[in-house]
Amino acid sequence: MLCFFTMGIVDLVGVATNFIKKDFNLNNLTASLIPMMVFLWFAIFSIPSAVVMDSIGRKNTVLISIIITSIALIIPYIWYDFTFLLISFALVGIANTFLQVSLNPLVSNVVAEQNLASTLTFGQFVKAIASFTGPILASFFSSQYGDWTFVLFVYSIFSIACSILLYNTSIIEQKELSTNQRVTFSNTFVLLKSSFVALSFFGILVIVGIDVCMNTNIALLLSEKLDLPVQQGAYGISIYFAAKTLGAFVGAFVLLKIHSTTFLKWSMLSAFLGFFLLIGTSSAMLLYFGTALIGFSCANVFSIIFSNVLNYNKLRANELSSLMIMGVAGGAIITPIAGYLSTQFGLWAAFILMFLCACYLLSLSIFLYKKTDV
Repeated sequence: MLCFFTMGIVDLVGVATNFIKKDFNLNNLTASLIPMMVFLWFAIFSIPSAVVMDSIGRKNTVLISIIITSIALIIPYIWYDFTFLLISFALVGIANTFLQVSLNPLVSNVVAEQNLASTLTFGQFVKAIASFTGPILASFFSSQYGDWTFVLFVYSIFSIACSILLYNTSIIEQKELSTNQRVTFSNTFVLLKSSFVALSFFGILVIVGIDVCMNTNIALLLSEKLDLPVQQGAYGISIYFAAKTLGAFVGAFVLLKIHSTTFLKWSMLSAFLGFFLLIGTSSAMLLYFGTALIGFSCANVFSIIFSNVLNYNKLRANELSSLMIMGVAGGAIITPIAGYLSTQFGLWAAFILMFLCACYLLSLSIFLYKKTDV
C-alpha cells in the first residue's frame, strides 16, 4: 500500500507546472512540456515494462521504479533549472509507468483472487492521498519557506523508506509464464484478439478520458452556469478529487461484500444522475452534488477493470497489465475530442461525450463481465 502512495506522487506534476511556469516565466505551450514529459511514457514504456518484469520479477521491477522515482524527485531540489526539471519529470513518468505495470500484478501474489478488486481499490485510495496532499504540501512549503521543491525532497525520502521496507518483505511470486514463452511485443498485442481484453482496454481508455475531461472542463462549466470567475469554478476540481478519494475508500470495503460487476453497474447508474445534473441544471447545490457524485461513482472503475483482466488470464498477467496501463495514455485521446465538441457546440457537448463513455462502462458490466463471470 505504501508503494501506491509513491505511485500517486506523479500527480504532483499538475501543481508543479504552475510553480515552474511562474518561476521561469513560461508561456502556456512551453509549460505544457512538463506534463507531457510525464504521461508520454505510458504509451512508450508499458510493454517494455512487462518485458523487464518478466526477466527480473515483479518485486524487483517495483523496487527499481521506486528508486528511480526517489532520484528523479531529488534533482529539482538540488538543481532548479528548467532542463533538469524536464529530465526529472521524464524520469518520474518512466518510473511511474514501470511501477503501475508491475505493482498491480505483484499485489495479486499476496491477496486472494476474490479480494483483488477490493485491494486494488484501496491502493487507489492510498494513491489518491498522495495526489490530494501533494498540492497542499507544495503550497505550504512555498508560502512558509519560499521553496515549493521541498515537497519533492520529502516525497523522495518517503520513497526511499518505502523501497527499504519492500526489499525486506518476503513475497513469493508465482511463475506466470513457461520458460519457452517470454513477454514480447508480438505476444502482448496478440492478446487484443480476445474481445474481453480489447473491450477492457477501451474501458480503461474511457474511464481515464472521463477523469481527464472532468478535471479540464468542470471549472469552466461551473463558471459558465453560475457566472463565477474561473478561479472560483476551480473549486469544483477539489470537490471532484475529494469525492474520488472518499469513493475509493468506501469501495475498498464494499467490494469485499459485493461482486465487482454489480458494483460497476450501480456506479455507472449513479454517474448517469451526476451527468444529468451537470447538463440539465443551473442550481449551485445540484451542480456541486453532481460533480461529487461523478467523482465518487468513477473512483473504483479503474481497479475493477484491472482486477477483472488480471483474473481473466493469470498466466499472462504481466502482459495484460502492460496493455491496461497503455490505456492510461490512450485516454488522453478523448480530451481533444471533448475540446472540439465544446468549441463547436458548447460545453454541454463535452459532458454528453463523457456520459456516452459512462454508457460504455455500463455495457461492460451488463454484457461482458457478467457473461464471463470474472
